[in-house]
Amino acid sequence: MSYPNSEFDDKAFADSSTNGFGRLVDHAWIVAAVILLITGFATIGYVDPTLLVPPAEETSVDHSTTSEAAGRKQRATPNVRIAQLAGFDLVLLVHSGDLFTPSSAAALRHVVSRLEALPQVDSVHWMDRAPPLNIFGLREPVFPKATASESRFDAAKAKALGNPMIGGFLLSGDAKSTLVNVNIDWLFVRNDEDCTTAIREAAEQAASEIQGNDLTFQMTGRVPLELSLRKRNRSDERTYQIIANVFTMIMAIILFRGVIAVLIVALAPGLGVYWTLGLLNYFDLQDNPFNHVVLPILISLVGFTDGVHMMVQIRANRAAGMPPRAATRRALSEVGLACGLTSLTTAIGFGSLSLAHHRIVQEFGWCCVLGVVVTFIAVVTVIPLLCMTPLGLRVQSGHSRGWVDRNFGRAQWIVDSVIRNHRRFAIGGMLGLAVMVGISSLLRPDERRNSALPSTGEELEALRAMDQNFGGLETAKVEVEWTDAIGSDSPEVLQVMQQVDAALQAEPQLGFPISIATLVAAMPGEGDAADRASLIELLPPPLKRAFFTPEQGTAMAMFRVQDLGIAKYGPVFERVDEKLQQIAAQHPYFTIKLAGDAVWRWQNLYQIVVDLALSLGTAIVIIFIVLSIVYRSIRIGLISIVPNVFPLAATGTLLVFAGQSLEIVSVCAFTVCLGIAVDDTIHFLTRYNEERKKTDDKAEAIRRSFVAVGTALIITTIVLVAGFVTALSSDTRDHQIFATMGILTITSALFADLIFLPALLTMFPGRKR
Repeated sequence: MSYPNSEFDDKAFADSSTNGFGRLVDHAWIVAAVILLITGFATIGYVDPTLLVPPAEETSVDHSTTSEAAGRKQRATPNVRIAQLAGFDLVLLVHSGDLFTPSSAAALRHVVSRLEALPQVDSVHWMDRAPPLNIFGLREPVFPKATASESRFDAAKAKALGNPMIGGFLLSGDAKSTLVNVNIDWLFVRNDEDCTTAIREAAEQAASEIQGNDLTFQMTGRVPLELSLRKRNRSDERTYQIIANVFTMIMAIILFRGVIAVLIVALAPGLGVYWTLGLLNYFDLQDNPFNHVVLPILISLVGFTDGVHMMVQIRANRAAGMPPRAATRRALSEVGLACGLTSLTTAIGFGSLSLAHHRIVQEFGWCCVLGVVVTFIAVVTVIPLLCMTPLGLRVQSGHSRGWVDRNFGRAQWIVDSVIRNHRRFAIGGMLGLAVMVGISSLLRPDERRNSALPSTGEELEALRAMDQNFGGLETAKVEVEWTDAIGSDSPEVLQVMQQVDAALQAEPQLGFPISIATLVAAMPGEGDAADRASLIELLPPPLKRAFFTPEQGTAMAMFRVQDLGIAKYGPVFERVDEKLQQIAAQHPYFTIKLAGDAVWRWQNLYQIVVDLALSLGTAIVIIFIVLSIVYRSIRIGLISIVPNVFPLAATGTLLVFAGQSLEIVSVCAFTVCLGIAVDDTIHFLTRYNEERKKTDDKAEAIRRSFVAVGTALIITTIVLVAGFVTALSSDTRDHQIFATMGILTITSALFADLIFLPALLTMFPGRKR
């Protein structure tokens, strides 16, 4: 039906057909003011958010405090500075064909001297700074003099490898790699480079000044990893956002065949991303690792899909002859509620991540909720406003000439076939869903610390070198406590620690365990625990108290853990824990347990499965309730579950067949994709409800809905897939997993909405309303 401008009664249409969203057209100046206000607020967030919101005070929580520890009698301990053995700010890996040569030894000493002269370096810990094991507490140089013979250097190498404080901990087993640990003096740090590249460059320059050495350097540790990840994320944020926007624009121009329409649609989610990232600075959530690549692409795609549905309707109205204001008002009336409902359900899906156990997942969920809300505001304000300006006068240009518009009519045989065979499709879909849910339940959780690192960067190479040469960068420990019935000088303490050492050394995946028993074993003399227990008092106090606190009745054994995926350490930790409990059973006054971050992650590994079940379950239940209330039909709410869960089950099945694990990024991807997948279902159901009011023929209502929204569903799916494809180019494993799962879920969601949803609606039609 056409609406010639000369005959169309704009006011009459406004009075008879406009809902709450449509009335936005009549308050253009207020809408423009709201856009400017939010933009200004977000801009201040980029510049300096403390101008409006004071910085929050940092609070620290001591997770180590337990009721048992709190109830223990506190005893005074000597004021001794405990030797630091792990947890340094920065770690330099020094490699050489042979470290124990005159030139390598001289170069290494020169490197350490140069580093200690840097103002930003507080202390340097390396082989020559290893705590001494002799009874006099005197330091012994690891390397002999430069004029020493080759045999002297070979003897020094053997002695260093036999020292438990050096061999394995500071020197690799082949004596070709060593660690130079650095602590930073933050008072002299002016920028990130001062505590990263400046230190490595100083080491390289110092090594180049000594002739004949072949030292090379890699840098890792807490500070370099954190700063590198932050810098890489901010760089990726700009790069992949530009790639995603350009790729999406190209795809949309091909599909829409109208540059103006694509430009207007793209401006809204682009502004939504700008608002989101600016507002995140007020909440100090901008450093979440998922916020720099995944979040901008995700928010822009969510906004673009709503914008496509709105623009398709505006173009159809303009092509029918309606003037700009009336066409925009009617489009808002027709799809505004559906877009609002999709944003609500998407926010519910994202918000369910806040129930997860991991802080990163919780923060990402809240960031997504904020992004969905402000992007929806951008879509329902920017697109209508621009369509009523001179820019939108030719917005209908290219309508009906787009690739999907021209070819979608040929696909109507699909819906006819589904309607004729609706029982087969509906029952087959439900049975297939049940099978895939069962297969998806075979996914096993895992967690890997290097997943957020670039696969081609120095950081990952350095971590792999740490795994290979030193048993890993991360450390864990075994904590041993004994009651007052055992004296601190009792030989039983050393005997227990020897048994603990043996349990750890039996596991090849645990790197270089060290304890008070290891140190005593390295000291001169022979005999059993009863004979050697007195040697503990001969150890230098800083070293002894790093592993042994007699006043508190505690001791500790430390070991390294590789970054192989914490699931691979499950059987290892289980075997070790079983042996520790056997030792504790043999010594009833002792309590022995595994501790450390790696052990905590293993003990809470199953929490990933709980998080996924809780997030998805909560989101599905809330979405079911919302749809049942909005459509006033429990039947519709139940029907919507099948096409929304189907893509998640299909993706989970493919992950199982691909041999992948269930990781933290998978939890985020599953829940986020549920929020996106439900959008297509809502648009189809909204149109179906409207068509059921117009006809008693349920099949005809489904056909009309299929034709009316099918074009927009296909366009949004293609655009969403195009956006996720850009994230595949990231060299970060987490981003690649997220993008792959997004592509699988979105494409299978389109299949479910165009095949299973019509079949279920035909099989369970309900009554006309």
